[in-house]
Amino acid sequence: MISLQTNTTSLFAQQALNQNSNFESNTIEQLTSGYRINSSGDDAAGLAVANQYRADIAELNQGVLNASNGSTTLQIIDGGLNNISNILDRLQTLATESASGTFSGNRATLDSEYQTLLTEINRQAANVGLATGGSATGSSKYNTSALQVFIGGGDTQADSAVTIDLTPATITVTGVDVAGLGLTSTSVGGGGATPTTDATAALTAITTAISNLGTVQGAVGAGENLLNYATSLANSQITNLSSAESSIRDANVAQEAANLAQAQTLQQSSIAALAQANSMPAALLKLLQ
Repeated sequence: MISLQTNTTSLFAQQALNQNSNFESNTIEQLTSGYRINSSGDDAAGLAVANQYRADIAELNQGVLNASNGSTTLQIIDGGLNNISNILDRLQTLATESASGTFSGNRATLDSEYQTLLTEINRQAANVGLATGGSATGSSKYNTSALQVFIGGGDTQADSAVTIDLTPATITVTGVDVAGLGLTSTSVGGGGATPTTDATAALTAITTAISNLGTVQGAVGAGENLLNYATSLANSQITNLSSAESSIRDANVAQEAANLAQAQTLQQSSIAALAQANSMPAALLKLLQ
């Protein structure tokens, strides 16, 4: 029925025009933002899942930085241990020289250098935080308590953190200073029953010290490798979580481009149809002529 009072056809055309206009606006919004979900109403359930993925990714990205900082710390310690190892080589040279019965020089001069190097071992051990005793924030902070590096990606705190334990309970070495390496009271001077007694004893102690230092170096190296493995896993998780988030949140550009063409066509069609619907009441006037 054609009515002057109510143009039902025009109302249908307006409704279709509004729907097509919303369709076009939503498509343009997705294409310009790059996201399929731009508000909670687009996909509330999907948004909740994507937000959790995003939070996990943020945690892991910071975890990778934490691991990098941890690796730097271990590299600093490792550099100090290498220096101490070089000093032990020099101590062994001095002790070997003094232990020889054919040495005709002044053993006091050798011992003066030897004692100076022992003092330097103490300084460097404290500098890298592996001195015997001390405080948890000072010269023995890394062998007083285990070093924990939070990486993330696990279901629990224990699963998410990497522990590098350089404490005596784990590596059986109390420190890499003179006391921890077992070099206390050693000398290459001419004391003892014979001129070579002190030097011979020092050689035995230095051999033990080299072994003890190697134990610590092994633990530090294992820690560096552990952080590298943890970083590789975190990067893999970041990639996979990013892919999962993208599949939920990101817009399918090719599909939305096709939708835009469709929306624009429907929009133009709706406008033309509305114009025709609005002109229909005017046609009724011809019946009254």
